[in-house]
Amino acid sequence: MKRKIPAVLMATAMTMAALTACGGNEKASNGASGSPSASAGAGSGSAKTLRFATWDTGDALKIEQDIAKKFEQSHPGTKVQVEAYADGFDQKMAAGFGATNPPDVMYMWDFPTYHQSLEPLDSYADSDKDLNKSDFYSGLFNYATIDGKLYGIPAGFTTRVMYYNKKLFDAANIPYPKDGWTWDDFRNIAKQLSDKSKKQYGFGVRAENDTYDLQGFVWSNGGSYISDDGKTIDGFMNGKDTAAAIQMFGDMVKDGSAALTGGKGQQSGEDIFKGGKIAMWESGIWPLESFKQAGIDVGTVEMPAFPGKPVKGVVAESALSIAKDSKQKDLAWEFVKYYVSDEAIKMRVADLPVRMSVVSELKKDQDPLYKPYYTMLERSDNTPAFLLNPKWNEINRQLSVAVEAVVHGSNAQDVLNKAVKDSERYMK
Repeated sequence: MKRKIPAVLMATAMTMAALTACGGNEKASNGASGSPSASAGAGSGSAKTLRFATWDTGDALKIEQDIAKKFEQSHPGTKVQVEAYADGFDQKMAAGFGATNPPDVMYMWDFPTYHQSLEPLDSYADSDKDLNKSDFYSGLFNYATIDGKLYGIPAGFTTRVMYYNKKLFDAANIPYPKDGWTWDDFRNIAKQLSDKSKKQYGFGVRAENDTYDLQGFVWSNGGSYISDDGKTIDGFMNGKDTAAAIQMFGDMVKDGSAALTGGKGQQSGEDIFKGGKIAMWESGIWPLESFKQAGIDVGTVEMPAFPGKPVKGVVAESALSIAKDSKQKDLAWEFVKYYVSDEAIKMRVADLPVRMSVVSELKKDQDPLYKPYYTMLERSDNTPAFLLNPKWNEINRQLSVAVEAVVHGSNAQDVLNKAVKDSERYMK
């Protein structure tokens, strides 16, 4: 799933940065599963070539290449060409669509931008019993649906949880946080676990926040960036509940209970957490394995609640889509179906399983480390702003500037008012 992007899922350069592949940080050149001759067209020789584009790199890419080889074994005469676009994914996809020569199958997150170039999958998904659509977490299909049509099959996802360092909690004799805790609890704990003399802080606040990810906090406080019909931002993006949720993080930096992370010349929040210098960190599934490998005795818990308000979450999701211009849609569908099969899902260990049967079999929903992700999935039923307005890319530029200003000391209400004023021309 995209992390530094839809995945989850935002039609902006910044959102792309928050939702980047679940894989490692290594850069990968374009590669293919199978022999070099697989780059030939579908009609070359006796073999059919199916092109599959991914944004993943490193270990995640290697797993995808292994999945492609397994698919080839069960489909003699087919070669799957895995095209690793890495950070250039969106640019290369746009070029392929523009030249009417896109990959047959591709990872997808930005459905508002690309859906007209994708094949609607409703008839495939509804009629193919082998897919077993009812085994997927139903809410995941919402992120791949535009104007009532389904353009992607969920392949991986993450919600966001709060990580905590048990060693730092134990040293301060503070009980571990539990589901049902509040933001007041969170801030009190953060203050107790902050010690400037040790350069230790209770929490890490990103210097460059992804506005997509912040929506969970905004929704939890009763706010929203935009009206449900996607036509109004005034009173929403600069609403008092929205402003208060964002202001909270700026206030924590001011009072010393949180460190600003990831800015120029600063370490990332994940690295500081691994160094034992911040006690709590919020994120998706991506850093969990690295925390464990670093020897951190890490715990996870669902997000805190604002007083009298239900906790809300946001999903970062990757899906598989088929190009409308593909000349072999039936074969492409067979690959999509295999990619989201039990076997392939179990191979993709960096993803949270999208099938309920796999989650039950692996007991992910019973594992204390993984259960909060699925608890937050149940709380992630709001529609992200980028799915509500086709001009969200332009609007989000102003919002992103405002959020960055808040964590650097500006007043949230003031800068959000300005962001709305600067964005109103895009609402006409």
